[in-house]
Amino acid sequence: MRHAVALTLVIAGCATQPEPSPQAQWPWDSKTKAVSTLMASAQTDASAGRFATAAASMERAIRLEPRNPRLWHELAKLRLMQKEYGQAEQVALRSNALLRGDTALRTENWNIIARSREARGDAEGARSARELAKRITY
Repeated sequence: MRHAVALTLVIAGCATQPEPSPQAQWPWDSKTKAVSTLMASAQTDASAGRFATAAASMERAIRLEPRNPRLWHELAKLRLMQKEYGQAEQVALRSNALLRGDTALRTENWNIIARSREARGDAEGARSARELAKRITY
């Protein structure tokens, strides 16, 4: 079952604007109906600007599928939208730790980490994270 979540960040080239808007969509596959339902709820809440409620749905989905790196990634994007930069970085790192071969998602996570660091005033850390993201894609 596929659902789309309107949470995609426009990461590349957006260093001056750390708060993304929920615009694009992302493909979602889950083995459980409960997680799919939570994702649909998160999509609705995020589209309405209710990021805290969307994050709560994501956290419930993670409790059901704690080893799903895509769920952790989506939560990281929500934390970035909520300006919870430290949490956004930690959650993106968790997503990376669970990944097995998805270089695109790993790159997106490093870009979230870069934006989080930049928003906290860590220019060198942001630069380092962006370099890691570039090395993954090339």
